[in-house]
Amino acid sequence: MSDNHQIILEARNLNIYYGNFLAVADVNMHIYRHQITAIIGPSGCGKSTLIRAFNRMNELVPTARTEGEILFNNENIYHPSIDPVEVRRRIGMVFQKPNPFPKPIYENIAWGLRINGFNGSKSQLDDLVEQALRDAALWDEVKDKLNQSGLSLSGGQQQRLCIARTIALRPEVILMDEPASALDPIATLRIEELMQELKKNYTIIIVTHNMQQAARVSDYTAMMMLVDQEQRSGTVIEFDRTTTIFTNPKDKRTEDYVTGRFG
Repeated sequence: MSDNHQIILEARNLNIYYGNFLAVADVNMHIYRHQITAIIGPSGCGKSTLIRAFNRMNELVPTARTEGEILFNNENIYHPSIDPVEVRRRIGMVFQKPNPFPKPIYENIAWGLRINGFNGSKSQLDDLVEQALRDAALWDEVKDKLNQSGLSLSGGQQQRLCIARTIALRPEVILMDEPASALDPIATLRIEELMQELKKNYTIIIVTHNMQQAARVSDYTAMMMLVDQEQRSGTVIEFDRTTTIFTNPKDKRTEDYVTGRFG
């Protein structure tokens, strides 16, 4: 599928194994810069495994193994010369369950900056912390309690704090693995509104089980399915503009899933 948007990430012949188990099979897809791409599909089809491949997080699982390529700005992130820590700095991750550090709100942001090499002045650090919290639409709610624990915030605020912690490092891509599934509808709406703001400066990939959310927030959608029921291997069966996936999909399985006939 051709488009005018610039490609920032591309998976080529991607296979992901856990031991001898092929979890994700033969994925070929691309991610456009400054767009939101949703990954949808039934439970167990490899959505989280796929999104974690985009910043080499699967390697933290001892049995995981990846074949094929993922090109980030035309460079294969799985090449032996590439530092996975640097990959994860440039391609950040927000998890399903908010996981703020058991530290003050301020330190949740500052600590990540320090361990990634920041050695400027206290006032410079203050500015970076404030900017990250502003960018995550959280500053006005926490500016008077920066010394309180991040764990004292509500679930939705904690998730925005985790987003702030991620964007403080100025990644190019933000991966979100069901970032609103543990949140109430109002907090979910705040996250969705925030994503629309963030895509002006970042590329976002989101895994979601919520079809309405995928339709609301994303520009492009990848549909995953189990292609081998016996082996439980998943793959991307269709990738297109979100409007096309939800109104005129090419694959009958996609149509059945987005209309709720199965899944």
